[in-house]
Amino acid sequence: MDILFEKSLKKMEGISLHFIRSIMTDIQWANRLIGIKGSRGVGKTTLLLQYMKQVLPKDTSTLYVSLDNIWFSEHRLIELIDGFVKRGGKYLLVDEVHKYANWSQELKNAYDDYPELQIVFTGSSLLEILNARADLSRRAVVYSMQGLSFREYLNMLLSENFPVYSLQEIISNHINISTEILKKIKPLQYFNLYLKKGYYPFTFEMKDLYYNQLEEVINLILEIELPLLRGVEISYMSKLKQLLLIIAESTPFTPNVHKLSVNIGINRATLLSYLHYLKETNLTKHLYKDSSGISKLQKPDKIFLENTNLAYLLAVKHTNIGNMRECFFFNQLDYRHKVEYSEQGDFLIDKEYIFEIGGKSKGYKQIKSLANSYIAADEIEYGVGNKIPLWMFGFLY
Repeated sequence: MDILFEKSLKKMEGISLHFIRSIMTDIQWANRLIGIKGSRGVGKTTLLLQYMKQVLPKDTSTLYVSLDNIWFSEHRLIELIDGFVKRGGKYLLVDEVHKYANWSQELKNAYDDYPELQIVFTGSSLLEILNARADLSRRAVVYSMQGLSFREYLNMLLSENFPVYSLQEIISNHINISTEILKKIKPLQYFNLYLKKGYYPFTFEMKDLYYNQLEEVINLILEIELPLLRGVEISYMSKLKQLLLIIAESTPFTPNVHKLSVNIGINRATLLSYLHYLKETNLTKHLYKDSSGISKLQKPDKIFLENTNLAYLLAVKHTNIGNMRECFFFNQLDYRHKVEYSEQGDFLIDKEYIFEIGGKSKGYKQIKSLANSYIAADEIEYGVGNKIPLWMFGFLY
């Protein structure tokens, strides 16, 4: 176990506190069992180590371990936990739980048997986390972590400290907010770069290999996780990739399930199941007229890729700007708000606000008779009245 303490300290010392994600203040760290789930590359390990460095004691009462460490090829997690607690351990940070079989049962047992111990765990396999819900129900508080907001990207890129604004603040005070931000930077100078390569924090580590890394993430989900955890046949991988490409190139994608199942060569029920799996793995986001009580086989009204960076990877020569604008808005709003399909506008937010998304010349024709209706317009620095700059919705988290 001593070697794990040594590795833990080295990991912590090597982490920077220069930039900390906004989710750090969202998490209720007093809970005894905390889960942080999110796609590969969104920064979960960094968050864990920053919490350790910033908050926890720098002694043997704190331990960080990654379950892909070779130590666990000969030892069980519950064995580590028992020895750690006997040596005075109080704070255990467990990374990459999906790399260890039966992790959820052992964490459940640890929670029940060692009330003096706090455990924070992360998992990149969203399917594994979903599968583990039964074991951890009523015990773990699980938070979702997504990629960088436009605000966080700017703060990292430019060493700025732009604050988070609520949706209500943006709606009611967007001109003053724009004025304050534009005193420091020109947001549109960086917005398209963010849409292409700004969502995953590893953009700052491997700029030239960014899309290679992103492609590896997609392939791992499609070729390993879905066959292993959802029983998707390997022979269908090309069809799933074809489906992702169709979504990436659309304007945006409104699924005709019958036509799509014929074109791709699978039956309707299988297609709907596969669409559901793509949503589960955070490769896509689905928009519904009513998002309550959604079933696995319910057809979405619109389908987007989870973020715009995926679209620029998959359809670099055929990306649709309208799709990218809506994808960005959906991604940034959906993190803290209920986003639903609207018949007259593009999005209904929290069953109260209607938004139409477009370019700088977008007019009010489609929403002029609707209360609480707004335009999120690209290519403008300042808004006027109910027309708000699209980039500003990247400051919500």
